[in-house]
Amino acid sequence: MTAIPLTKRPRHLALAATVATSALLLTACGSSSEPATGTSAAPETTASAEALAPASRVALTYDGGIVVVDGTTLEVEGDMPIEGFTRLNPAGDGRHALVTVPEGFRVLDLGTWTDSSGSRQAQPKLTDLVFEADTAGHVVQHGDKTILYADGTSDTTVFTTDDLLGDPDSLPATEVIPGDEAHHGVSIVLEDGTFLTTVGTSESRSGIRVLDADGKEIATSDQCPSVHGEGTAMNEVVVFGCSDGALVFDSGTITKIDAPDEFGRMGNAYVSETSPIIAGDYKDDPDLEGYLLHQLTLIDTESKTMKVIDLPEGVEYTFRDVARGPDGEVLILASDGALHSMDPVTGEITGSTPVIDAWEGPVEWQDPHPAIKVLGGTAYITDPTAKKLHAVDIATGRITSSDELPGIPNEIAAVEG
Repeated sequence: MTAIPLTKRPRHLALAATVATSALLLTACGSSSEPATGTSAAPETTASAEALAPASRVALTYDGGIVVVDGTTLEVEGDMPIEGFTRLNPAGDGRHALVTVPEGFRVLDLGTWTDSSGSRQAQPKLTDLVFEADTAGHVVQHGDKTILYADGTSDTTVFTTDDLLGDPDSLPATEVIPGDEAHHGVSIVLEDGTFLTTVGTSESRSGIRVLDADGKEIATSDQCPSVHGEGTAMNEVVVFGCSDGALVFDSGTITKIDAPDEFGRMGNAYVSETSPIIAGDYKDDPDLEGYLLHQLTLIDTESKTMKVIDLPEGVEYTFRDVARGPDGEVLILASDGALHSMDPVTGEITGSTPVIDAWEGPVEWQDPHPAIKVLGGTAYITDPTAKKLHAVDIATGRITSSDELPGIPNEIAAVEG
Protein backbone atom coordinates (compact mmCIF):
# COMPACT_ATOMS: atom_id res chain seq x y z
CA MET A 1 0.00 0.00 0.00
CA THR A 2 1.18 3.48 -0.85
CA ALA A 3 1.18 6.01 1.96
CA ILE A 4 -1.32 8.81 1.42
CA PRO A 5 -0.24 12.27 2.60
CA LEU A 6 -2.58 13.87 5.08
CA THR A 7 -3.99 17.15 3.91
CA LYS A 8 -6.90 17.61 6.30
CA ARG A 9 -7.29 17.76 10.05
CA PRO A 10 -10.27 17.64 12.43
CA ARG A 11 -12.18 20.93 12.39
CA HIS A 12 -14.09 20.60 15.65
CA LEU A 13 -11.36 20.51 18.27
CA ALA A 14 -11.68 22.95 21.10
CA LEU A 15 -8.00 22.76 21.86
CA ALA A 16 -6.47 22.75 18.39
CA ALA A 17 -2.77 22.10 18.24
CA THR A 18 -0.54 24.93 17.10
CA VAL A 19 1.87 22.66 15.30
CA ALA A 20 0.29 21.31 12.15
CA THR A 21 2.31 18.15 11.94
CA SER A 22 1.06 16.90 15.30
CA ALA A 23 -2.33 16.31 13.72
CA LEU A 24 -0.94 14.47 10.75
CA LEU A 25 -0.68 10.74 10.53
CA LEU A 26 2.07 9.04 8.69
CA THR A 27 3.00 10.69 5.42
CA ALA A 28 5.58 8.03 4.75
CA CYS A 29 6.42 4.50 5.82
CA GLY A 30 9.80 3.48 7.10
CA SER A 31 11.77 1.73 9.77
CA SER A 32 14.22 3.30 12.14
CA SER A 33 16.05 2.45 15.31
CA GLU A 34 15.70 6.05 16.45
CA PRO A 35 13.17 6.70 19.23
CA ALA A 36 9.70 7.92 18.33
CA THR A 37 9.39 11.57 19.26
CA GLY A 38 6.10 11.13 21.05
CA THR A 39 7.67 9.05 23.80
CA SER A 40 10.89 10.91 24.49
CA ALA A 41 11.63 11.72 28.09
CA ALA A 42 11.85 15.31 29.26
CA PRO A 43 15.18 17.10 28.73
CA GLU A 44 17.75 16.18 31.34
CA THR A 45 20.26 18.71 32.55
CA THR A 46 21.84 17.08 35.58
CA ALA A 47 22.82 13.64 36.79
CA SER A 48 20.11 13.87 39.43
CA ALA A 49 17.49 14.69 36.80
CA GLU A 50 18.64 11.74 34.72
CA ALA A 51 18.28 9.44 37.71
CA LEU A 52 14.71 10.58 38.37
CA ALA A 53 13.36 11.31 34.89
CA PRO A 54 10.32 9.18 34.04
CA ALA A 55 10.05 7.14 30.87
CA SER A 56 7.19 5.51 29.01
CA ARG A 57 6.69 1.78 29.27
CA VAL A 58 4.47 -0.71 27.47
CA ALA A 59 3.15 -3.95 28.97
CA LEU A 60 2.08 -6.86 26.79
CA THR A 61 0.51 -10.15 27.79
CA TYR A 62 1.34 -13.41 26.11
CA ASP A 63 0.50 -17.02 26.83
CA GLY A 64 2.29 -17.59 30.13
CA GLY A 65 3.54 -14.13 30.96
CA ILE A 66 3.65 -10.35 30.83
CA VAL A 67 6.54 -8.57 29.14
CA VAL A 68 7.34 -4.89 29.77
CA VAL A 69 9.32 -2.90 27.21
CA ASP A 70 10.79 0.58 27.17
CA GLY A 71 8.41 2.89 25.33
CA THR A 72 11.17 4.55 23.32
CA THR A 73 13.71 1.83 22.55
CA LEU A 74 11.23 -1.08 22.78
CA GLU A 75 13.90 -3.06 24.63
CA VAL A 76 12.62 -5.63 27.11
CA GLU A 77 12.79 -4.35 30.69
CA GLY A 78 10.98 -7.17 32.45
CA ASP A 79 9.35 -10.53 31.80
CA MET A 80 7.04 -11.97 34.46
CA PRO A 81 5.21 -15.30 34.44
CA ILE A 82 1.42 -15.36 34.85
CA GLU A 83 -1.10 -18.06 34.07
CA GLY A 84 -4.20 -17.88 31.95
CA PHE A 85 -5.73 -15.17 29.79
CA THR A 86 -5.31 -11.79 31.46
CA ARG A 87 -6.44 -8.28 30.59
CA LEU A 88 -4.41 -5.11 31.10
CA ASN A 89 -5.53 -1.58 31.90
CA PRO A 90 -3.48 1.49 32.87
CA ALA A 91 -4.24 2.56 36.43
CA GLY A 92 -3.96 6.20 35.41
CA ASP A 93 -1.09 7.23 37.69
CA GLY A 94 1.64 7.05 35.06
CA ARG A 95 3.31 4.04 36.64
CA HIS A 96 0.95 1.14 37.26
CA ALA A 97 -1.36 -1.12 35.29
CA LEU A 98 -4.07 -3.42 36.59
CA VAL A 99 -4.04 -7.07 35.59
CA THR A 100 -7.22 -9.14 35.79
CA VAL A 101 -6.68 -12.27 37.87
CA PRO A 102 -9.15 -14.67 39.51
CA GLU A 103 -8.90 -12.70 42.77
CA GLY A 104 -9.53 -9.31 41.20
CA PHE A 105 -7.26 -6.57 39.85
CA ARG A 106 -3.56 -7.23 40.50
CA VAL A 107 -1.18 -4.27 40.50
CA LEU A 108 1.64 -4.28 37.93
CA ASP A 109 4.42 -1.75 38.55
CA LEU A 110 5.89 -0.84 35.17
CA GLY A 111 8.82 0.95 36.80
CA THR A 112 8.55 4.16 34.82
CA TRP A 113 10.84 5.93 37.31
CA THR A 114 12.85 5.27 40.46
CA ASP A 115 13.21 7.35 43.59
CA SER A 116 16.76 6.24 44.26
CA SER A 117 20.04 7.03 42.55
CA GLY A 118 21.41 4.62 40.00
CA SER A 119 19.38 3.29 37.11
CA ARG A 120 17.00 5.76 35.59
CA GLN A 121 13.98 3.48 35.80
CA ALA A 122 12.90 0.91 38.34
CA GLN A 123 12.60 -2.75 37.48
CA PRO A 124 9.04 -3.74 36.47
CA LYS A 125 7.33 -5.88 39.06
CA LEU A 126 4.10 -7.83 39.25
CA THR A 127 3.25 -7.01 42.84
CA ASP A 128 1.25 -9.07 45.31
CA LEU A 129 -1.25 -6.23 45.75
CA VAL A 130 -4.78 -7.07 44.56
CA PHE A 131 -7.96 -5.03 44.55
CA GLU A 132 -10.40 -7.81 45.35
CA ALA A 133 -13.24 -8.30 42.89
CA ASP A 134 -15.54 -11.14 41.96
CA THR A 135 -14.89 -11.48 38.21
CA ALA A 136 -12.84 -8.37 37.54
CA GLY A 137 -14.17 -6.41 34.58
CA HIS A 138 -13.85 -2.87 33.26
CA VAL A 139 -11.36 -0.30 34.53
CA VAL A 140 -12.14 3.39 34.01
CA GLN A 141 -9.84 6.27 34.89
CA HIS A 142 -11.45 9.69 34.92
CA GLY A 143 -10.42 12.90 36.62
CA ASP A 144 -8.53 11.97 39.77
CA LYS A 145 -10.36 8.67 40.29
CA THR A 146 -9.85 5.10 39.10
CA ILE A 147 -13.02 3.01 38.98
CA LEU A 148 -13.05 -0.80 39.05
CA TYR A 149 -16.10 -2.88 38.19
CA ALA A 150 -16.77 -6.43 39.43
CA ASP A 151 -19.00 -8.36 37.03
CA GLY A 152 -19.70 -11.06 39.63
CA THR A 153 -21.39 -8.66 42.07
CA SER A 154 -21.88 -5.38 40.10
CA ASP A 155 -19.98 -3.65 42.93
CA THR A 156 -17.82 -0.66 42.02
CA THR A 157 -14.52 0.08 43.77
CA VAL A 158 -13.20 3.65 43.60
CA PHE A 159 -9.86 5.07 44.70
CA THR A 160 -7.95 8.29 44.21
CA THR A 161 -5.62 7.46 41.35
CA ASP A 162 -2.43 9.04 42.66
CA ASP A 163 -2.84 7.32 46.03
CA LEU A 164 -1.55 4.20 44.30
CA LEU A 165 1.84 5.93 44.25
CA GLY A 166 1.98 5.86 48.05
CA ASP A 167 3.13 2.93 50.16
CA PRO A 168 4.37 0.28 47.69
CA ASP A 169 3.43 -2.46 50.15
CA SER A 170 -0.23 -1.57 50.61
CA LEU A 171 -3.27 -0.61 48.59
CA PRO A 172 -4.74 2.89 48.78
CA ALA A 173 -7.98 3.58 50.61
CA THR A 174 -11.03 2.64 48.55
CA GLU A 175 -14.77 3.23 48.48
CA VAL A 176 -17.00 0.35 47.44
CA ILE A 177 -20.36 1.26 45.94
CA PRO A 178 -22.62 -1.80 46.14
CA GLY A 179 -24.33 -2.93 42.96
CA ASP A 180 -27.81 -4.33 42.49
CA GLU A 181 -27.63 -7.41 40.27
CA ALA A 182 -24.50 -9.00 38.87
CA HIS A 183 -23.82 -8.40 35.17
CA HIS A 184 -21.03 -7.48 32.79
CA GLY A 185 -21.05 -3.75 33.35
CA VAL A 186 -19.11 -0.55 33.88
CA SER A 187 -19.19 2.52 36.13
CA ILE A 188 -17.73 6.02 36.10
CA VAL A 189 -17.42 8.82 38.65
CA LEU A 190 -17.50 12.39 37.33
CA GLU A 191 -15.46 15.18 38.87
CA ASP A 192 -18.42 16.48 40.93
CA GLY A 193 -19.01 13.02 42.40
CA THR A 194 -21.85 12.03 40.06
CA PHE A 195 -21.88 8.24 39.73
CA LEU A 196 -23.05 6.47 36.58
CA THR A 197 -23.40 2.70 36.38
CA THR A 198 -24.98 0.16 34.09
CA VAL A 199 -28.11 -1.80 34.96
CA GLY A 200 -28.66 -5.44 34.15
CA THR A 201 -28.78 -9.06 35.25
CA SER A 202 -26.80 -12.16 34.41
CA GLU A 203 -29.26 -12.70 31.54
CA SER A 204 -29.57 -9.24 30.01
CA ARG A 205 -28.57 -5.57 30.34
CA SER A 206 -30.98 -2.70 29.90
CA GLY A 207 -29.57 0.75 30.68
CA ILE A 208 -27.96 3.02 33.24
CA ARG A 209 -28.71 4.76 36.51
CA VAL A 210 -27.15 7.96 37.79
CA LEU A 211 -26.60 8.96 41.43
CA ASP A 212 -25.47 12.32 42.77
CA ALA A 213 -22.55 12.72 45.17
CA ASP A 214 -24.90 11.96 48.10
CA GLY A 215 -26.07 8.70 46.57
CA LYS A 216 -29.50 9.96 45.47
CA GLU A 217 -30.75 8.71 42.12
CA ILE A 218 -31.12 11.64 39.72
CA ALA A 219 -31.63 9.93 36.38
CA THR A 220 -32.23 6.50 34.91
CA SER A 221 -32.92 4.86 31.56
CA ASP A 222 -33.90 1.34 30.53
CA GLN A 223 -33.72 2.16 26.81
CA CYS A 224 -30.31 0.66 26.14
CA PRO A 225 -30.50 -3.07 25.40
CA SER A 226 -27.18 -4.89 25.82
CA VAL A 227 -25.60 -1.75 27.29
CA HIS A 228 -21.83 -2.06 27.05
CA GLY A 229 -18.83 0.20 27.24
CA GLU A 230 -18.42 3.79 28.32
CA GLY A 231 -16.64 6.84 27.00
CA THR A 232 -16.35 10.42 28.24
CA ALA A 233 -16.06 13.22 25.72
CA MET A 234 -15.36 16.93 26.09
CA ASN A 235 -17.23 18.65 28.95
CA GLU A 236 -17.73 15.32 30.74
CA VAL A 237 -20.46 14.10 28.42
CA VAL A 238 -20.70 10.32 28.84
CA VAL A 239 -21.80 7.82 26.19
CA PHE A 240 -22.84 4.19 26.68
CA GLY A 241 -23.30 1.80 23.75
CA CYS A 242 -26.54 -0.09 23.06
CA SER A 243 -27.59 -2.71 20.53
CA ASP A 244 -29.83 -0.09 18.90
CA GLY A 245 -27.82 3.10 19.34
CA ALA A 246 -26.41 4.86 22.40
CA LEU A 247 -27.26 6.70 25.60
CA VAL A 248 -25.74 10.13 26.23
CA PHE A 249 -25.58 11.65 29.72
CA ASP A 250 -25.08 15.40 29.61
CA SER A 251 -25.52 17.80 32.55
CA GLY A 252 -28.04 15.64 34.39
CA THR A 253 -30.05 14.50 31.37
CA ILE A 254 -30.02 11.15 29.58
CA THR A 255 -30.70 11.21 25.83
CA LYS A 256 -31.25 8.12 23.71
CA ILE A 257 -29.75 8.27 20.21
CA ASP A 258 -31.32 5.71 17.92
CA ALA A 259 -29.17 3.84 15.46
CA PRO A 260 -30.08 4.29 11.77
CA ASP A 261 -30.51 0.52 11.49
CA GLU A 262 -33.03 -1.69 13.31
CA PHE A 263 -30.04 -3.49 14.78
CA GLY A 264 -27.15 -1.09 15.20
CA ARG A 265 -24.84 -2.15 17.98
CA MET A 266 -22.18 0.06 19.47
CA GLY A 267 -20.19 -1.69 22.15
CA ASN A 268 -17.01 0.31 22.65
CA ALA A 269 -16.36 4.06 22.71
CA TYR A 270 -13.11 5.73 21.64
CA VAL A 271 -12.87 9.24 23.01
CA SER A 272 -10.83 12.39 23.21
CA GLU A 273 -11.37 14.80 26.09
CA THR A 274 -10.79 17.69 23.65
CA SER A 275 -13.49 16.56 21.22
CA PRO A 276 -17.28 16.38 21.51
CA ILE A 277 -17.33 13.52 19.02
CA ILE A 278 -17.11 9.92 20.14
CA ALA A 279 -16.13 7.13 17.75
CA GLY A 280 -17.70 3.76 18.35
CA ASP A 281 -17.45 0.33 16.83
CA TYR A 282 -20.60 -0.54 14.91
CA LYS A 283 -22.35 -3.71 13.80
CA ASP A 284 -25.57 -3.63 11.74
CA ASP A 285 -25.98 -7.37 11.21
CA PRO A 286 -26.77 -9.50 14.30
CA ASP A 287 -25.87 -12.63 12.34
CA LEU A 288 -22.47 -11.37 11.19
CA GLU A 289 -19.88 -14.05 11.83
CA GLY A 290 -16.48 -13.29 13.28
CA TYR A 291 -15.20 -10.16 14.97
CA LEU A 292 -14.11 -8.01 12.04
CA LEU A 293 -16.25 -4.90 11.53
CA HIS A 294 -16.46 -2.70 8.44
CA GLN A 295 -18.41 0.27 9.81
CA LEU A 296 -17.69 2.90 12.45
CA THR A 297 -20.14 5.22 14.17
CA LEU A 298 -19.46 8.86 15.00
CA ILE A 299 -21.60 10.36 17.77
CA ASP A 300 -21.77 14.13 18.18
CA THR A 301 -22.45 14.67 21.88
CA GLU A 302 -23.39 18.32 21.32
CA SER A 303 -26.05 17.78 18.65
CA LYS A 304 -26.93 14.32 20.00
CA THR A 305 -26.68 12.77 16.56
CA MET A 306 -25.11 9.60 15.18
CA LYS A 307 -23.84 8.77 11.73
CA VAL A 308 -22.45 5.50 10.46
CA ILE A 309 -19.35 5.44 8.27
CA ASP A 310 -18.80 2.65 5.76
CA LEU A 311 -15.07 2.03 5.67
CA PRO A 312 -13.17 1.43 2.42
CA GLU A 313 -12.86 -2.10 1.13
CA GLY A 314 -10.26 -4.03 3.10
CA VAL A 315 -10.42 -1.66 6.07
CA GLU A 316 -11.86 -3.87 8.79
CA TYR A 317 -11.08 -3.88 12.49
CA THR A 318 -11.93 -5.34 15.90
CA PHE A 319 -12.58 -3.62 19.23
CA ARG A 320 -8.79 -3.55 19.83
CA ASP A 321 -7.97 -1.63 16.68
CA VAL A 322 -9.35 1.90 17.18
CA ALA A 323 -7.83 4.78 19.16
CA ARG A 324 -7.79 8.56 19.22
CA GLY A 325 -4.72 10.55 18.22
CA PRO A 326 -3.23 13.60 19.93
CA ASP A 327 -5.54 15.98 18.06
CA GLY A 328 -8.67 13.89 18.33
CA GLU A 329 -8.27 12.11 15.00
CA VAL A 330 -9.62 8.56 14.83
CA LEU A 331 -6.87 6.00 14.24
CA ILE A 332 -7.80 2.61 12.82
CA LEU A 333 -5.40 -0.31 12.62
CA ALA A 334 -7.08 -2.26 9.83
CA SER A 335 -6.95 -5.81 8.59
CA ASP A 336 -5.05 -4.60 5.52
CA GLY A 337 -2.11 -3.99 7.87
CA ALA A 338 -2.26 -0.20 7.53
CA LEU A 339 -2.83 2.51 10.08
CA HIS A 340 -5.57 4.86 8.86
CA SER A 341 -6.47 8.33 10.13
CA MET A 342 -10.08 9.51 10.01
CA ASP A 343 -11.45 13.03 10.43
CA PRO A 344 -14.06 12.64 13.21
CA VAL A 345 -16.25 15.38 11.73
CA THR A 346 -16.50 14.18 8.15
CA GLY A 347 -15.66 10.51 8.55
CA GLU A 348 -13.14 10.89 5.73
CA ILE A 349 -9.98 8.78 5.72
CA THR A 350 -7.28 11.45 5.55
CA GLY A 351 -4.18 9.29 5.52
CA SER A 352 -2.92 5.71 5.59
CA THR A 353 0.39 3.97 5.91
CA PRO A 354 1.40 0.28 6.04
CA VAL A 355 2.71 -0.99 9.36
CA ILE A 356 2.24 -4.78 9.51
CA ASP A 357 1.18 -7.59 7.19
CA ALA A 358 -2.50 -8.03 6.37
CA TRP A 359 -4.26 -10.16 8.98
CA GLU A 360 -7.46 -12.10 9.57
CA GLY A 361 -9.90 -11.70 12.42
CA PRO A 362 -9.67 -13.90 15.53
CA VAL A 363 -11.78 -17.00 16.03
CA GLU A 364 -12.46 -15.93 19.62
CA TRP A 365 -12.17 -12.35 20.85
CA GLN A 366 -9.51 -13.37 23.39
CA ASP A 367 -7.24 -14.77 20.68
CA PRO A 368 -4.11 -12.72 19.86
CA HIS A 369 -4.69 -10.27 17.03
CA PRO A 370 -3.25 -6.83 16.28
CA ALA A 371 -4.07 -4.02 18.69
CA ILE A 372 -3.32 -0.31 19.00
CA LYS A 373 -2.70 1.98 21.97
CA VAL A 374 -1.78 5.65 21.71
CA LEU A 375 0.46 7.40 24.22
CA GLY A 376 1.20 11.03 23.48
CA GLY A 377 2.36 11.23 19.88
CA THR A 378 3.10 7.53 19.52
CA ALA A 379 0.85 4.71 18.34
CA TYR A 380 1.95 1.32 19.71
CA ILE A 381 0.89 -1.57 17.49
CA THR A 382 1.15 -5.25 18.32
CA ASP A 383 2.22 -7.68 15.62
CA PRO A 384 1.29 -11.22 16.70
CA THR A 385 2.52 -12.83 13.47
CA ALA A 386 6.02 -11.39 13.81
CA LYS A 387 5.93 -11.50 17.66
CA LYS A 388 6.90 -7.82 17.74
CA LEU A 389 5.75 -4.41 18.92
CA HIS A 390 5.93 -1.39 16.63
CA ALA A 391 5.98 2.26 17.72
CA VAL A 392 4.70 4.64 15.05
CA ASP A 393 5.47 8.34 15.41
CA ILE A 394 2.14 9.90 14.45
CA ALA A 395 3.66 13.18 13.30
CA THR A 396 6.38 11.76 11.07
CA GLY A 397 5.36 8.19 10.28
CA ARG A 398 8.68 6.84 11.55
CA ILE A 399 8.40 3.26 12.78
CA THR A 400 10.49 1.71 15.52
CA SER A 401 10.23 -2.07 15.92
CA SER A 402 11.15 -4.32 18.79
CA ASP A 403 13.17 -7.48 18.59
CA GLU A 404 11.18 -10.70 18.75
CA LEU A 405 9.22 -10.81 22.01
CA PRO A 406 9.17 -13.77 24.44
CA GLY A 407 5.68 -14.73 23.25
CA ILE A 408 2.88 -13.76 20.90
CA PRO A 409 1.61 -10.35 22.12
CA ASN A 410 -2.04 -10.14 23.04
CA GLU A 411 -3.31 -7.51 25.52
CA ILE A 412 -1.47 -4.17 25.68
CA ALA A 413 -1.26 -1.25 28.11
CA ALA A 414 0.97 1.83 27.81
CA VAL A 415 1.90 4.29 30.56
CA GLU A 416 4.03 7.42 30.64
CA GLY A 417 5.55 8.56 33.92
